[in-house]
Amino acid sequence: MSAHASKIQSTSERLGQLAADATGETVTLDWILEQLRERAFGLFLLVLALPCCIPFLYGIPQIVALPLLFVSGQVMIGRRLPWLPARLGARTVTSEGLATLARRSEPWLLRIEAVSRPRLIALTHRPLDQLVGVALVLFSGSILVPLPATNTVPGIAVVIVAMGLLQRDGLLVILGMVLGTAWIATLIAAGATLTSLVRGWLGL
Repeated sequence: MSAHASKIQSTSERLGQLAADATGETVTLDWILEQLRERAFGLFLLVLALPCCIPFLYGIPQIVALPLLFVSGQVMIGRRLPWLPARLGARTVTSEGLATLARRSEPWLLRIEAVSRPRLIALTHRPLDQLVGVALVLFSGSILVPLPATNTVPGIAVVIVAMGLLQRDGLLVILGMVLGTAWIATLIAAGATLTSLVRGWLGL
């Protein structure tokens, strides 16, 4: 890791440095995880979730959705550091895609950083962060629903929660959880309505 990366950086700066440090045409998720060890779960969750909520960023969301679910599960069970099995860790993203991710997300991350501060910090530490992990698993699972445009809202929810964990801002964590829970409730309601309509059409 470069000397510059070892300094204390904001989340937006660290993501930009990660993209700058990428060598070759592609990098693996294991490589990304190794670069982010000092920020543990928060930044890795952020890196995995951002592609899911940025419109018209193709390719990366399909690669990171399952690892995002896997890492969210580790928050839930209380692991201290994130880990990926060999098959998931070997997945690759292009260095160009990583740079695009950093560039397009920077304005939004800067806005979140400007309004966030340490508050309700109990939500960002064990054992309460394990309850947050349960919500992250649900949100990440909904990203895998094979329907158009179903990844954006839960992706944004995970990003907000991840920023809350990074900034030790429990209010951000709550905001992300409310957004994600509302999305899950909407999916369930839509599914129930569709099922009812189909049953009505079929005369069941």
